[in-house]
Amino acid sequence: MTLRTRLITASLLAVALAGCRSSGDIVVDEGVGISAVRGTCPAVGVPDYTGDITMFRTPGSVTADNIDVVAAMTNVRTTCNDSGEKVYATANFDVLARRTDTRGARSVTLPYFVTVLRGGSAVITKRVGEVTINFADGQERASASGQGAAYIDKAEATLPADIRQRITRKRKAGDADAAVDPLSQPEVKAAVARATFELLVGFQLTQDQLNYNATR
Repeated sequence: MTLRTRLITASLLAVALAGCRSSGDIVVDEGVGISAVRGTCPAVGVPDYTGDITMFRTPGSVTADNIDVVAAMTNVRTTCNDSGEKVYATANFDVLARRTDTRGARSVTLPYFVTVLRGGSAVITKRVGEVTINFADGQERASASGQGAAYIDKAEATLPADIRQRITRKRKAGDADAAVDPLSQPEVKAAVARATFELLVGFQLTQDQLNYNATR
């Protein structure tokens, strides 16, 4: 499974606010430096190919006329409390579903996963939940809501003081390292990766369902 994600971060939202300074901005103020460093709250996102699911009436046939139910995860939003020793982050989302046969009332239960990823590749925890879609008789479309949550050790998600100092230190023109991006230095990059966590949610797909999403 590829773990490229569509991430929801405060910095991305801040970019849309013209004139506002966001975390990680480069500013000139008696030299050059980074005005702020990332916080301890994880980014939240949906891994590629896991944000929708297609169910077929007859297993093994993936033609359009055999589609039974399709559903998509949308409106992913996050809350985070990092006031204690443990960071508590949640990802709330909606599931929009459509069925092809609208005869009779029907409930469809869809599994989803909640994963904490560290450094872009290491899976720290994974849990599987379920969301149930209820269709009324004659109803083609229905929706439901779900939630994923996780605790993250705040100390693990915090950059060491010396790394923070190297990133935020003001540099003046003429300094030997004035033109060197501290985030390009291997030890800084490694420390940032270790302190970077993501809370990922998506449908718990079978291999066939994942292949279908990736190749259609």
